[in-house]
Amino acid sequence: MSRLSLVSSKEIPQEAGRAAVDVRMLEADDAAVLANVADDVFDAAVDASLVDEFLRDPRHHLAVAIDRQQVVGFASGVHYVHPDKRPQMFINEVGVAPSHQGRGIGKALVEKILERARRLGCEEAWVLTERDNHAAMRLYGSTGGEPSPKDAVMFTFFLDRDDRRPR
Repeated sequence: MSRLSLVSSKEIPQEAGRAAVDVRMLEADDAAVLANVADDVFDAAVDASLVDEFLRDPRHHLAVAIDRQQVVGFASGVHYVHPDKRPQMFINEVGVAPSHQGRGIGKALVEKILERARRLGCEEAWVLTERDNHAAMRLYGSTGGEPSPKDAVMFTFFLDRDDRRPR
């Protein structure tokens, strides 16, 4: 498989009857890679204008898994700074096509994002999931994540609604 940019990549070893899967970080000029994405990798269809905006923002990071020139998995992250903290990486989302789950692709994607975070000098990385999402709990634990001893509550602010009353 040809590389679309000179970026560190990792291959997941070939299994019997399957091609090796390439895991790498996308850069600003790699938007074309996201033109061929397997079903159920992202929550919705990829929007070309959003891809361009995302990839051109130096604080946004996207690792992808590519099998036979098709994106079969991704992990996205945002690194940020705060006036009183060293940089951190927020791992926003990890998705792998159902056809490719159980092959170590999710783990390789998280490891790729963590590698980027280290290179950027991030002090820590973090991700949110539900405790009953057993697959995610196993994934994040297998990549060195330590679960918080407390349950967190996420609040969502729907900024595009005129009606601000709770539903």
